[in-house]
Amino acid sequence: MSHSAEINLAPELQGLSEREVEQQRSAGNGNNAILQTGRSYSQIFQENLFTFINGIFFAISLVMFKLGRAGDAVLVVIVIFGGVLVNIYQEIWAKRQLDRIALLSRPKATVIREGTQRNIDPSEIVRGDILVAQPGDQILVDGSVVGNGRMEVDESLLTGESDHIPKQLGTPVFSGSFCVSGTAYYEAEKVGSETVAYKLVSGARAYRRSLTPLQVEINLVIRVFMLIACFLWVLVGISFLSSSYSPNEIAQRAAVIAGLVPAGLLIAITLSYGLGAVRMLGQDVLIQQANAVESLSNVDTLCLDKTGTLTTNNILLHEVLPIGMTEAELRSLLGDFAANATAGNRTSQAIAQVCPGQSLAPKAEIPFSSARKWSALAFDQGDRRGTYVLGAPEMLTTNLLLDTVLKDYIQAGTEQGLRVVLFAYSPDPTAIQEIEAPYLPLELKPLGILRFSDELRPEAYETLQGFAQAKIEVKIISGDNPQTVAALAKQAGLTEVRLVSGMQLAEMDEAQFNQAAISNTVFGRITPEQKAHLVSVLRKSGRYVAMIGDGVNDVLSLKQANLAIAMESGSKATRGVADIVLLKDSFGALPRAFLEGQRIRNGIQDVLKLFLVRTICVTLLIFATAIVTDNFPLQNKQSAIVALIGVGFPTMCIPIWAKPGVMPRRTMLRSMLHFIIPSTLSLTVVSLLVYLFYLVVAVLELPPGLDPAQIDHAIPRSALVTILVMGELLLIPFLKPPTTAWVGGEPLSGDWRYTIVSLTLLAVYLLIVSIPPLRRFFELYPLGTVNYFFIGLVALEWCLIQRFLWRSRFLDRFLGVDLS
Repeated sequence: MSHSAEINLAPELQGLSEREVEQQRSAGNGNNAILQTGRSYSQIFQENLFTFINGIFFAISLVMFKLGRAGDAVLVVIVIFGGVLVNIYQEIWAKRQLDRIALLSRPKATVIREGTQRNIDPSEIVRGDILVAQPGDQILVDGSVVGNGRMEVDESLLTGESDHIPKQLGTPVFSGSFCVSGTAYYEAEKVGSETVAYKLVSGARAYRRSLTPLQVEINLVIRVFMLIACFLWVLVGISFLSSSYSPNEIAQRAAVIAGLVPAGLLIAITLSYGLGAVRMLGQDVLIQQANAVESLSNVDTLCLDKTGTLTTNNILLHEVLPIGMTEAELRSLLGDFAANATAGNRTSQAIAQVCPGQSLAPKAEIPFSSARKWSALAFDQGDRRGTYVLGAPEMLTTNLLLDTVLKDYIQAGTEQGLRVVLFAYSPDPTAIQEIEAPYLPLELKPLGILRFSDELRPEAYETLQGFAQAKIEVKIISGDNPQTVAALAKQAGLTEVRLVSGMQLAEMDEAQFNQAAISNTVFGRITPEQKAHLVSVLRKSGRYVAMIGDGVNDVLSLKQANLAIAMESGSKATRGVADIVLLKDSFGALPRAFLEGQRIRNGIQDVLKLFLVRTICVTLLIFATAIVTDNFPLQNKQSAIVALIGVGFPTMCIPIWAKPGVMPRRTMLRSMLHFIIPSTLSLTVVSLLVYLFYLVVAVLELPPGLDPAQIDHAIPRSALVTILVMGELLLIPFLKPPTTAWVGGEPLSGDWRYTIVSLTLLAVYLLIVSIPPLRRFFELYPLGTVNYFFIGLVALEWCLIQRFLWRSRFLDRFLGVDLS
C-alpha cells in the first residue's frame, strides 16, 4: 500500500550518485530482465508453426511436389500456412497493444539516489542501488536489508510456502517475493539474469497456460479427430501395400484426411481472444492472460474483498470515543501513534489526516498484519512511555475488559457499516518484541474507540445487480467485522446475507468448513490463509471461481482462484498475480467484461458447430463411399474448396459479429448436440445420394464393353463438392436465423449479416466453377446450368427436411433423450 509520507528508517543511507549509476550500467550491472505480459514473439511463432498437424501438411506438400502436382502442394501451403500467418499477425498485433498498455501500468521501483527517494522503472535498477520495500511492494532484485527497518516477506512465489519471513538488517531478500508488512531498505546485489527469480521472469506476470473449460473441450475435439485421422492414415497405408493404388492417389487421400483435423479452430479461438482483449482496453480493463475474458463467462461464483472493491478505500475517521481521558488527549496520542508508524496503512493515514502528531523514537514496533489484525508501538521515554496497540476489538478484548455500554457502542458502529477499531495501552514498554510471531500484551487498558467510514463505490449496486442477473453468486470475504461487512453488503444491494466470522471458521472441522464456505455469503475477520482456503474449497466443490482483490492479503486467494482480478490502485504483488487488472479501479467495468466473455464464448461455439458438421460429414462420407463404391469421395483441392468456402471464410466473421448471451450450465458439446447431430446426419445422407446419383449416371453413360471401374469420377465428385458447399452455406442462416422461417436449430437472431456472407460465398463458388482456369485448378467438372439448378433444388429441399427435423425434435424422440 502507498504511504502518505516518505519513511525515514535510515537517514544515513545516501544511495548511489548519478555517476555511479552510469558506471554500473556501463559495466553491465543493470537490471535488464524483461517483464513479459504474454507470450514472447518466439513462442508465438513456435506454437503456431511447429505443430504436429502442420508437420503432416508440410510432408504431404513435399510428396505432392515430388509427384509433380505442384498445384496441390501450393494449395496446401496457402490454405494451411496462410491461415497460420494470419493468426501470427493477429497475435503479434494484439500482443503489441497489450504490451503498450501494460508498460503504462507497470509498477515503479522506489530507490534512494543522492539522498532522495525517486520512482524509476525496474529496468533502470543497477547493482548497489538502495530500494524501499513497503507493504504490497514486490522485491524486484536480490539483495540484503540495510538500515534499521523491519518487514515481513512472503516468498510463496519462490518456495510455495506462504509463511511470512521476517527480514531485518543483514537478512537476504529475493526477487519474486513481496513485502507483507513493515517497511525496510535493501541493497541490490544481484540484478537481471543473476537473480533467483529470473527464470520466473521476476514475478507472477510470466505467461502461464491455464485452460478454460471451453479450451479443454476444443482440445478434446481436435485430439479425437486427430485419432480418427491417424486411423484413416493407417488404413490408407495398408491399402497402398495391398492394392494397386498409385502414390499420387495415396498422397491425395492422405491430404484429404489431414484436412479432417479442425486446426482452424485454434486460429478462430486465438483471433477471438486477441480481439476481445484489445476491445477491453478501451473499457479500462487490462487483460494479462489471453483467455481471461472468455474465462469470465464461466464464472458462477465471485469472491471479493470489501475494502477497495465494494468501497473506494477512501477511509475517513468518523468519530472517536475517549475512555478515561478527554477527546483532545486521545487525539494527541493517536496523532503520535500514526506519525511514528513506519508501515502505514489506510487506517493510520486516516488518523494522521485529522490528528497531527510529533515524531518520536519508538523502542519497538509491530506493524499491522492481516493475520494479526493489530499493530503496536512501544516508547521508553517521556510522557508517552509504554506500549500502544491499535486493532480489531475482537482481537484486543481477549486481553482487556469493556463494559456493556462500550460493547454496545462497538456493535452499533458495525451494524451501521462503520469500521470500528480499539486503541489500548500497556505501561510496560517491553510488552512487545520484534520477533517472528509477536504476541499481544497481556494487560491492556482501553483508551478509546475509533469509528471509520468508507464510501461505497457509486457503481457497486449496479455491478452486483448485473452479476445477480447473470446468476453469479457473490461472496464478500473481508478482514473487517462480519457485521460491518454485512451492513455494507446490504447497502450495495446484496439481498441474501448469511454471515460467518473467521473465528467461527477456525473452530470448524474440514466438513463444517466446506459447508460454511458454500452456504454463507459474507465472511468477516478472515485471515489471508482462511481466504485462500475458502476459494480453494469453492473450486473443489465444482465452482468456477473469480476472485477480486487489491491488497497484499489477497495474493494467496487470487492464486487459488480460476480467475484472478486486481484493482490498479492495489498492491504491486496483487497486480502481478492477476489475470485481469481493472484500470482506474473500474469495478463497474466487470459486467461489460462478463458480456465480452459471453460474446467470445458464443462466437467460438458457433464456429465449432460449423467445423464439427463439416468434419463429421466428410468423415462419414469417406467411410460410406469406401463401403458402397470402393472409392474416395474427394480430391485434395476439392476438399480444400469445401473447407475454405463452407467453413473457413464464414468463421472469420462469426467471432467478430457474435453477441453476448447467457450460457447453459452444462458442457459446451452437450449444448450443441441439438444442432450438430441432425444437420450432420441429414447432410451426409443427401450428399451421399447426390454423389451416388451422378455416379450411376456416369456408369449408365459408359460406352458398351468398358469396365465400370474405369469411369471418370470427376462429375460425381464435382456434384458432391457443390452439394457440400451449398449445404454448409445454408447452415449459416440456420445458425443465425435472420427471420422466423429459418428458426429450427437455433433461436431467432435477426442479424442479416451472416446470411449476406452466405450468399456472397455462394456467388464466389459459382464464379469459380464458371471460370475455366479456376475450375481446372480445383479439379472441378463443369456440370452445366441444369445440373447446378438441380443440385440447388436438392439443397433447398434438404433445408425443409432439416428444419422439420429440428422443429419436430424427431431425433430427440427417436433416441429417447433431450438434445436441446
